[in-house]
Amino acid sequence: MNPIDRTRGTAARLAAASLCFVMAGAAWGAPPAAAPARASAPLPQGVTLGPSAEGITEYRLANGLKVLLFPDSSRPTVTVNVTYLVGSRHENYGETGMAHLLEHLLFKGTKKNPDITGQFARRGMDFNGTTSLDRTNYYEVFQASKDNLDWALQMEADRMANSPVAPKDLASEMTVVRNEFESGENSPAQVLFKRMQSVAYDWHSYGRSTIGNRSDIENVRIANLQAFYRTWYQPDNAVLLVAGKFEPNATLAQINRLFGAIPKPKRALPRFWTVEPTQDGERSFVVRRQGDVQIVAVGYKIPSDLQEESEALGFAAEIMGDAPNGRLHKLLVESGKASQVFSFGQTGYAPGLQFYGAVVKKGEPLEPVREALLEAVEGLAKQPPTTAEMERVRRAWLNNIERSLNDAQGFGVALSEAIALGDWRLYFLGRERIKEVKAEQVAASAGRYFLRSNRVVGSFVPEETPLRAAIPPAPPVDSVMKDYRPAASNLVAEDFDPSQDNIMKRTTLTTAGGVKLALLPKKNRGETVTVQLRQHFGDENNLFGKGMTSALTSAMLMRGTSKYSRAELADAFDKLKMVGGPNSFQTTRANLAEAIRLAAHVLKEPALPAAEFEQLRKQILTGLEASRNEPQSVAARALATHFNQYPRGDIRHANTLEEDIADLQAVRLEDLAAFHRGFYNTHPAEMAIVGDFDPKEIVPLVDALFGKWTAPEKVAPVLRRHAEVAPVARTLDTPDKENGFYLAGMNLDLNVDDADYPALMLANYIFGEGGLKSRLMDRIRQKDGLSYGGGSELAAGDLDRAGSFSISAIAAPQNLRKLDAAVRDELARAVAKGFTEQELADARSGLMQQRLQNRANDAALAAGWTSYLYRGRDFTWSAAFERKLMAVTLPQMNAAFRKAIDPAKLSVIMAGDQGKAGKGSGQP
Repeated sequence: MNPIDRTRGTAARLAAASLCFVMAGAAWGAPPAAAPARASAPLPQGVTLGPSAEGITEYRLANGLKVLLFPDSSRPTVTVNVTYLVGSRHENYGETGMAHLLEHLLFKGTKKNPDITGQFARRGMDFNGTTSLDRTNYYEVFQASKDNLDWALQMEADRMANSPVAPKDLASEMTVVRNEFESGENSPAQVLFKRMQSVAYDWHSYGRSTIGNRSDIENVRIANLQAFYRTWYQPDNAVLLVAGKFEPNATLAQINRLFGAIPKPKRALPRFWTVEPTQDGERSFVVRRQGDVQIVAVGYKIPSDLQEESEALGFAAEIMGDAPNGRLHKLLVESGKASQVFSFGQTGYAPGLQFYGAVVKKGEPLEPVREALLEAVEGLAKQPPTTAEMERVRRAWLNNIERSLNDAQGFGVALSEAIALGDWRLYFLGRERIKEVKAEQVAASAGRYFLRSNRVVGSFVPEETPLRAAIPPAPPVDSVMKDYRPAASNLVAEDFDPSQDNIMKRTTLTTAGGVKLALLPKKNRGETVTVQLRQHFGDENNLFGKGMTSALTSAMLMRGTSKYSRAELADAFDKLKMVGGPNSFQTTRANLAEAIRLAAHVLKEPALPAAEFEQLRKQILTGLEASRNEPQSVAARALATHFNQYPRGDIRHANTLEEDIADLQAVRLEDLAAFHRGFYNTHPAEMAIVGDFDPKEIVPLVDALFGKWTAPEKVAPVLRRHAEVAPVARTLDTPDKENGFYLAGMNLDLNVDDADYPALMLANYIFGEGGLKSRLMDRIRQKDGLSYGGGSELAAGDLDRAGSFSISAIAAPQNLRKLDAAVRDELARAVAKGFTEQELADARSGLMQQRLQNRANDAALAAGWTSYLYRGRDFTWSAAFERKLMAVTLPQMNAAFRKAIDPAKLSVIMAGDQGKAGKGSGQP
């Protein structure tokens, strides 16, 4: 339930959004197979057929609803996504943040579906809603079944037409959204970009952050929300997408039955006529707040994503802002003036903004960075991109798009951005445009818009003849699409069964020297293959005093080798379609052998260049300083040091911030070289490969590259010991932070093979891990409205008995004590009274469906194999564990939770601005 301000306009940027969804989500998936795009039976009455492209077919219901079907049977999941063509730009005066607040309220349920989040938990569904400038979307990702799909479709149809948008729900959810607003106010970057957005625009609603203004969030009237809902949440203003494993004919008929019953609205949608005037001079602003990092940024107004030169401007952003190949990185980071650079677009249906910027360590001069930044960006027109720069960006973007098309789940949700522009096929049109963009176009676009008079940075300086950057209006979508022809798609994959029995049947277990191998070949969409390599370094004795050295050595691997500079190495990964690092990456069947060779080269022959080492040291130091007053970092360090039982220098010791800084400053480059010589090896090691490959070609290659790679230092597991630690309650001051952080925990004497572990896992899911429907979130969010997000975590030792139980949440500083009281009350109630049979049944269902979806993801499946190989296990252990989960009874679960969790042993750390905590009543 997030407000999204940084919308993406081009196909490449949409693909990046798709990949972020895939990598961040809980579902682990093999890329989808090509499937028939159209429903083959006669269309249901009132349904008309629309355009199709690359496996997706559009239909239109009689009431105006657009339906996109993207069938794909290669993974056992389905994505249902509803995009409403309404976002923060449609809000009126006094209503900022209302589109996002309404998104929250639509999870409160209807008369027919009173407990939507409870159903999500019981069905193990991954879900969310997001709001941006131009659209709002809701999605569910779930285990493929007729029952799950039918429920999701009827629920979405029901809340489209029958959400009450009730005053009681606004009363509790307003404080949750306000807490989300407060969380964003903690971030220097988020605050800076919200200010830049508002300074850049005089009149257009793109000048308002999607999260809204605090006073509007707090005071919006229920009548306004209800009117907004009735106006925009209608079938003729929505696009429904179903992607994944489903039967198209039956699904289309069900959609027509459920959504087609909603009457076609009689109202006319409001029209907006405000056009932002051409900017008449540079603008500047300074945000002055306490903090530990400096940021300088510049924004330029640019045309709508519907304009053809949107692609050229996207190229400009990558050429300038990429790391380590971008011009700004070489100019500012490699020179030591800045620790990091960035670029991104905030664009959409209307003319938007293009941002460039740099992060500078506190105390270092900012003005030289500002001047160099402006000169470089505005000089792009006179220094056009080189052929190498153009091809690097083009290759990276096309690779991203190819990867996005291999996953129906993430790709389906990412289409919301193209839908918001007016036509989902813009995604594919953008891809074709990327292939044709020329350096002259990039330079010409930069010359039109990257002007002093069109920028937001620095001070206002009047001048007699300012330059102007006229922003053209968005063209009609029909004219943009008139010459588009969809490309043919020939991507195929198998229908893989992610059960433990099938995984065991399909996996070959062998060894190559000191490397244990798990090889699982399967036909993947796009011929993708995932590699995981798990290495082991040292023991608790020889690693003493080397914690920072070990971390820095690992971080330096991708910064240059004996054959490649950092930039050349990034190019080499890109050419082999490698995503990730040397120990964990995805590539394709044709590139696998060379990719493994390159990974071995990176691991064995790091160059450890001095300049890169100093860059890395500065970046880490800047990050450490930036965390000095961040509530979450402060609380986490405080709790870790409280539970610490190891001496300074021990690899298990929990460092303070000052200790981390001292260790970082003390490490020398020769220490890294010595650590690599003494500790890096693959004897022992575990490697898993899952995807499209031939095992016969891999075993001898792995043996040749890794089989005999040893190190002189002894290798042994570094175990932790369980210890009882006296509870503590501390409140820490983090000045000038709008949001606070709550963290609590206790040590547990627990191992994954303990008889009580399955019962405790189920109890923890019910208490705080099960999302919005957990006991914890029901109390602190749904009932009390104190927190936007929180949860609990249960950890058990694999090789030792060092387990733990922890609870975390965010809240305004003035609400932290109320949050603490609510958490303690809920924990005591759970221990004293236990859980219910229905909660146990829902937890079983949710956990089992999540675990099944997890095994459908190649990266997680490979990681699971390396973990099992290290512990001498396989997926039969997983199957046996699930049988134990299903066998847990309610008395067993309640008894296990009561035995393990003692509320009196809970240590609590609360971090927040104590000045704010002492003001007012702290009422939600």
